[in-house]
Amino acid sequence: MTTPTYVLTDSWTMTRRELARWGRQPVTVVVSLVFPVMLLLMFGYLVGGGRGVSGEYLDFLVPGMLALTMAFGLEGTMVAVTQDLNKGVIDRFRSMPMTSGAVLVGRSAADMLQSALGLAVLLAVAAALGWRAQGGPAGFLGAVGLLLLFRFAMLWIGIHLALVAGKPELVQAVQILVWPVGFLSNAFAAPESMPDWLGTVVQWNPMSQTATAVRDLFGSPGGEPGHLWAAVVWPLALLAVFLPLAVRRFARLSR
Repeated sequence: MTTPTYVLTDSWTMTRRELARWGRQPVTVVVSLVFPVMLLLMFGYLVGGGRGVSGEYLDFLVPGMLALTMAFGLEGTMVAVTQDLNKGVIDRFRSMPMTSGAVLVGRSAADMLQSALGLAVLLAVAAALGWRAQGGPAGFLGAVGLLLLFRFAMLWIGIHLALVAGKPELVQAVQILVWPVGFLSNAFAAPESMPDWLGTVVQWNPMSQTATAVRDLFGSPGGEPGHLWAAVVWPLALLAVFLPLAVRRFARLSR
């Protein structure tokens, strides 16, 4: 009989296994941390932009980049899941006295730890560039919580898509689907500066809702308090759909 203790122990074992990959594949980890920083510098200083933004563009851009970072970078998790499937690692785990689903829990925990590290790095770079959060400690923690909640929802979408794809070479094609979510958002420009139909699409984007709520909690330009509920409801709704789908898909693999 599976007990909570066994679930936690097995999940922690799988989490440590995933964290051990960091030591074997340090380049992948470094790239995942550096890529958002490059985007921040590129859009903040090289490309510029910020159409329809009032105030300092960097203050508007940083929360959007944080939300964008939570949507991107899922290919590491997706490739790891598909590689385990194709190399027979999952089958070997099933032959052991291990809690069902510990592999997915461990993978998701490792991803969330890396995501938190990525947030810390990007926030440190933004602070070095002169950005400051103006919403106080409670607002800062609330914003980080919303960002991690959004990442957790995106993570389980990625795990489900990886299980459906089944092969590492298909992950890149699936990952392309994330780009419209990221760039059809208010990460780089205000929806008011866009054509009406496009602005409407952008405003309904779950990532835009998170970015707007985070801007409000940080006290940054473009923040609106009315979007806080949507920034919570959207990720929870996505989790309610894709987490059970991923677990069900994983369970079917053992049949």
